[in-house]
Amino acid sequence: MEISKAQRQFFTRNLMSWHHTDNDRNLPWKSEKDPYKIWLSEIILQQTRALQGLPYYQRFTESYPTIRHLAQAPDEEVFRIWQGLGYYNRCKNMLATARHIAEELKGKFPSSYDEILALKGIGPYTAAAISSFAYGLPHAVVDGNVYRVLARYFGIDTATDSTEGKKLFHQLAGDLLHNQDSAAYNQAIMDLGAMVCTPQKPDCENCPLQKHCIAYHKGIISLLPVKTKKLVVKTRYFHYLLLTNNDKLWIHKRAEQDIWENLFEPLLIETSDEVDDITATDQFKRLKLNEGLEYIGKAKQRLTHQLIHFSFYRLHYQPANHPLPKDGIWVPLKELNNYGFPKTIVSFLEKIFYF
Repeated sequence: MEISKAQRQFFTRNLMSWHHTDNDRNLPWKSEKDPYKIWLSEIILQQTRALQGLPYYQRFTESYPTIRHLAQAPDEEVFRIWQGLGYYNRCKNMLATARHIAEELKGKFPSSYDEILALKGIGPYTAAAISSFAYGLPHAVVDGNVYRVLARYFGIDTATDSTEGKKLFHQLAGDLLHNQDSAAYNQAIMDLGAMVCTPQKPDCENCPLQKHCIAYHKGIISLLPVKTKKLVVKTRYFHYLLLTNNDKLWIHKRAEQDIWENLFEPLLIETSDEVDDITATDQFKRLKLNEGLEYIGKAKQRLTHQLIHFSFYRLHYQPANHPLPKDGIWVPLKELNNYGFPKTIVSFLEKIFYF
């Protein structure tokens, strides 16, 4: 693919001009130079839209103003604040990294790209963002917004998720980088993708790159960028039994290597298919809890690679019943808000117990 020097110069020059004169996207981390807060924002914004992540960023920076504060925080408290963001492995890695920096690096955040990249939970994009925004180092960020802007402007139909595509886009992003002000350039291209060159209905009439945008002039905006991999969605069926006894609810922490790791949930029965009568399943029969079971509703939640169907049941537990799994605890209903739950479960618990 041949890209002229004039195309590249126009791209960087007009992007930077737009950023300094017309980019009015206002987010608290945009002017931040503290590597801790930049890192925090980048971890929160992985797989999360900026407006959704904003209140979480504010809560975290208020609760933990420095990386030492975060490192010293109890796991459950941190996961409670994270509740609702999803991709909970991010939170687990974030805590591990905070404690590593606080204990092993004496609280000093690494200042080179390679050192930042070596931290747990940090990939090339996040390392580039921290290097550029905190330290002004000449590293180009490449996220979904950047892929889209570059693919459309230069008319690139190489798949962004292919080995060839990743190499091509990363090389091009680096070539276009404004080395004297990498932070402004990186912020500009991400903001342009988020506000102007959007996935659906891009605002081409107000785009500073429209004059030489190949996708615009060829009428192929909707075709770019290209991806080869089709998302495979797994369907799961979760049946939650809300077991109560003396104004307490039985809950346990979810195991590792699955969704919602380290969050809490009521007693779960998972089935491979939809069932009409949960009491007829072998899992339920082994619990011997069928007396007074009350069905109270259903819900569903779409994750990136999974679709979860929920069914909720309520049952007053009698101590004489079959023993429950040993990994659970009985929590007073009024104290449930001290524990982190997946957001769909939170909605049901709030509705049923008004905590």
